[in-house]
Amino acid sequence: MRLHLAAPLVMSASLLATAPAVLAAGNAPATNPLSVHVLDLRTGQPSPGVRVELEQRLPSGWQPLGSAVTDEQGRIRALVPDAKLASWGAGEYRVIFRTGEFYARQNQTTFFPEIPVVFRVDSARQHYHVPLLLSPFGFSTYRGN
Repeated sequence: MRLHLAAPLVMSASLLATAPAVLAAGNAPATNPLSVHVLDLRTGQPSPGVRVELEQRLPSGWQPLGSAVTDEQGRIRALVPDAKLASWGAGEYRVIFRTGEFYARQNQTTFFPEIPVVFRVDSARQHYHVPLLLSPFGFSTYRGN
């Protein structure tokens, strides 16, 4: 199939002037560098109401940074608190999914009352996404985008 344009594409001078800024923004750090998503493997549906805590590994041990609860889509789009964005950088972090609380509200038993996921941040300029595929007796996670 061939596509024919009826009119030539014309770029205004102002659009061309902003192109370098737009391209540079693609290399800028994400507004919030960390998001999570929890999906129920039994139903294929999101898991709203899961509390997730964020911690950073320091020489003295794990330091709490913040927590949030998954929304109706099972997502937390901005897990790093605004007050901690300036100090976000390379290192080891841990998200702890409080799945026992989630299943208790559903009157469902679970083998995993919490699921800690430790991951490494190599660049503060990248976005990190940690999805959790969850069932009462198993889970899987990976680095998403």
